[in-house]
Amino acid sequence: MEKTRVLFVCIHNSARSQMAEAILNYLGGASYQAESAGLEPGKVNPFAVEAMAEMGIDISHHGTQDVFELFKLGRRFSYVITVCDESSGERCPLFPGITKTLHWSFDDPAIFTGTREDRLAATIAVRDAILRKIQDWLKEIPAPSTPAFRKE
Repeated sequence: MEKTRVLFVCIHNSARSQMAEAILNYLGGASYQAESAGLEPGKVNPFAVEAMAEMGIDISHHGTQDVFELFKLGRRFSYVITVCDESSGERCPLFPGITKTLHWSFDDPAIFTGTREDRLAATIAVRDAILRKIQDWLKEIPAPSTPAFRKE
């Protein structure tokens, strides 16, 4: 059985989309295959790596991808979910074969200020918001006809 393919997109593919990809692959790995990409890919945010490690998910090996390269390659996804603000989401290309495009707004960890602890805590708060949103979304959408997804 083929997994439902999901692409998470944000500006730099450095934090929000990386965390969303990892969380969906963790929660729904039997039924979903998530990837992430950015409009202007950078490098993975170390606070995102640390926030995910805190919940037992290693994204330290992740690289960033260019969303436009995926488009040029003709990659197909059942869902494309932007995890940045609306104006940035509107810059995303249309992918052939998409059945749904969703926009979920989360704060950008790249702009957090304060001490190291403050920035990590704020990134963890974004991670937790992404986790809750994905959990809620998985309850709303029709379940793929594969074994039930793993829960925490």
